[in-house]
Amino acid sequence: MLAVVVLLGAGGAYAYYRHLNGNLQHNAGDLTLGDTPMHKSKANAAGQTPLNILLIGNDSRAGKENVKLGGSAADAARKPLADVEMLLHVSADRSNASVLSIPRDTRVDIPECKDGKTGQKYPAGSAPINTSLQHGGPGCTVATWYKLTGIPIDHYMMVDFSGVVDMADAVGGVPVCVKSNVHDPDSHLRLTKGTHTIQGVTALEWLRTRHGFEDGSDIGRTHAQHMYLNALLRKMKSDSTMGSPSKLTSLAEQATKKVSVDKGIDSIGRLYSLGTTLKKVDLDRMTMLTMPWAPDPQDPQAHVVPTSDAKQLFAMVRNDVPLDKNGKPKKAGSTSSSGASPAGSGSAAGGGATSGSSSGASASAADTSSIAVSVQNASLTPGRAKSLTQGLVKQGFGKAVNGGNAPTQGSDTSTELVYPTGNTQAKADATAVAGALRIPTSAVKAASDVRQVTLRVGADWPSGDDYSSALPKAGSVPKSASAQSADDSTACMTVNTAGGYTF
Repeated sequence: MLAVVVLLGAGGAYAYYRHLNGNLQHNAGDLTLGDTPMHKSKANAAGQTPLNILLIGNDSRAGKENVKLGGSAADAARKPLADVEMLLHVSADRSNASVLSIPRDTRVDIPECKDGKTGQKYPAGSAPINTSLQHGGPGCTVATWYKLTGIPIDHYMMVDFSGVVDMADAVGGVPVCVKSNVHDPDSHLRLTKGTHTIQGVTALEWLRTRHGFEDGSDIGRTHAQHMYLNALLRKMKSDSTMGSPSKLTSLAEQATKKVSVDKGIDSIGRLYSLGTTLKKVDLDRMTMLTMPWAPDPQDPQAHVVPTSDAKQLFAMVRNDVPLDKNGKPKKAGSTSSSGASPAGSGSAAGGGATSGSSSGASASAADTSSIAVSVQNASLTPGRAKSLTQGLVKQGFGKAVNGGNAPTQGSDTSTELVYPTGNTQAKADATAVAGALRIPTSAVKAASDVRQVTLRVGADWPSGDDYSSALPKAGSVPKSASAQSADDSTACMTVNTAGGYTF
């Protein structure tokens, strides 16, 4: 995230731009290495699109600097892990932003990935999300996030230990707070109770501290990282930083040298544009969140898994629902970042082109009266398939039928509208059904187990005939997400005193 922020106000001569471009381009990589195409978010009614950037911090020991900072010289030849993973989301109308962290120990389904440089294939499997980086690089981590969340990712940015230290030195001191004295022998962080201004190596120690905060898990470390980033954002938006050409030059130099990016932003102009976009967002509309989690049944002491609250949070980001409540009321007829727009309306706040779509010629939807659609109940709400079938018939879909219960039912199922794989006519018909019910395009997918358009109504849509009305409202973030606002300067970390990490 440092790499985006440092260029918020960067400027300079063309020759210097060329120099910075040279720093960036040698690290540029493929955006996604997964076996499933990742589609872009479509524009809303005003032609605006959300921006999603995956921020990765790796634990590489490559090079003397990283070995010195990270320890474990024996790991110098090991492929790095993605120990910090955060998704920066900027709303389509650029009014609000969020950073969503997924703890490194989260067990997920990693898709099959192919190394873009060597061609080596890595099989799909269930593993902690941080290992995805070892499956060909950051493009596999991007593919893993997309598989888990359904959120289209536009870019990635990755940094190692030495990069964090160099950029933290360049930005200068950032204030952090601890409620008690803290000493973590593993990260080497040692601070007395109260507020401290940290930078350089101490900043890295703060960001790496795990056992010394809260319950000693990776969750506490994530919260500490959010506190640091919020303080950094406040500092970066202050005149003392943004008004200093020498400081901005130093920041730009360190960021472009130390950050690996995808090919889509391998120029300083593009990176500058991203920074300018973020600069427009007010601090009280920037929110830091942690993926809601539960202990992994397979290994509850070591790993966590996403909960139903996590699915709600993913849906809010995917549908561009603001995660804060500080938005100004919109005038009638204006476009806002408030939720999913119907499929087929020219907006896809919930995602880009439908997953699994074919690359062949598109087709036009048939007349609604001739579209055959089966409605299945994937939720535990009695009568949902029947009520939605009746709703479709009232809207002119005369061939809509009650398909009974879906193959999978549960309290955490999500609504999806599926059509036979490779059938372009069925895809067009499914899109028409989605538009009538205001279902986002991200929920329209190809499937090999159906012979006609099939609506599987999930637990996320318990009532009514308008899916968008069931979406969470702005700011309705689950408490389990531990939301922090960037304008909150009073936050202070709890120390794991019970574990003995104090003095």
